[in-house]
Amino acid sequence: MNPIPTRFLSRCFTPNETIALLLRRENPASITQRVVRMERVMEQRYQVWLSYENNTGANIYVAANPLQPGSRKRTKESIASVRHLYLDIDTDGDARLAALRASELVPPPTTILSTSPDKYQVLWRVEDFDFERQEQMLKLLAIAFGGDPACTDCNRVLRVPGFLNRKYDPAHRVTVEYPDDSIWTPDDFQLDAGTVDAMLFRNAGACRKPPSKHSNSESDWAWVSDQLAHGKDAVKLTRELASRRSDKPNPIYYAQRTVDVASARLWFIEGVRFDDVITMLESRRRFEIPAALCSARAREIAATAQRMIARRKSA
Repeated sequence: MNPIPTRFLSRCFTPNETIALLLRRENPASITQRVVRMERVMEQRYQVWLSYENNTGANIYVAANPLQPGSRKRTKESIASVRHLYLDIDTDGDARLAALRASELVPPPTTILSTSPDKYQVLWRVEDFDFERQEQMLKLLAIAFGGDPACTDCNRVLRVPGFLNRKYDPAHRVTVEYPDDSIWTPDDFQLDAGTVDAMLFRNAGACRKPPSKHSNSESDWAWVSDQLAHGKDAVKLTRELASRRSDKPNPIYYAQRTVDVASARLWFIEGVRFDDVITMLESRRRFEIPAALCSARAREIAATAQRMIARRKSA
C-alpha cells in the first residue's frame, strides 16, 4: 500500500471524521464522488481501490475541510468546520512559492503539494476560522501571492499526493512536503486589505519598465479603452487581458486595474458622478475582491481616473 496518500490524509483529518473524495476522469469525462468516514478510507482495500482507479485514468481529490456526519454531498452547507487555508498557484509557480516562503505576513505552510511542473497547492492547517473569515483570507492570499482567485470556496478539493495527475501525458506524480507541523490561528496571518494593496503597488512599481513609444502597457490601455467604448463586457475583457499578459507578476490584478481605471475614465467623461463611479467599481468586483479592499480600491481608482482627465485638460 502506498504510504504517501495515507500519511497526507492522516495529517489532515482524524479517523472519526467524514470526508469527501472526488474521482475525475478526463476521457471520457466523468466524476465520481464518495462521502465516507476517514477510518474506512485508511483501510488497505480502499487504498487499493483508489490506486486502481488512478492507474486506469482517474484523478484523485479530497475536500480540504471535513464534512458534517451523515452528509451525502459536498456542498458548502455540509462542511463541518474550517480545517485548512489553501492557495492554488497555477502560473509562475516557483517564483511565487519562493515569495510566499520569504514573506513575513503569513506563517510557514503546513503542506505544499506539487501538482504538476511549476504548479502548487499550498495548505495551512488552521483553527478558530469561521467560514466568512476563511473566505476573506483565501481571497487575500490569492491576491497577495498570485493564486487562483476562483479557489476560495470552503468546499474546495485538493489533489491527493502519491497519485498521478492524469491531465498530462505522461502523467505527473503529485508530490508533497511538510514544512511545518503547527496549527495556525487568524492572528498568525498579517494580511489585510491595506497590506495587500500596498504589496501589489510595490510589485507593480518594481516591475515597471521605462515607457517606450509603443510599450505593451500603452497598447493594452488603448485596446481596453477602445473595447469598453464599443460596449465590451468588462468582466470578459478582464479575463482576456489577463490571459494576454501572463508575463505580468499578477496578471489578474493588472487586468482588473487596467480595465477599471479605463472604465472610470470613460464614466467621468460621460458625466457620471464620483460617488456613482465608486459604486459601479465596487459592484463589478464585489465577488472577486474582499469587501474592505474593494471599497478602498474603488475610491483610489476613481481618484486616479480623475487625475488622468485633469492632466490631459491642462496639457
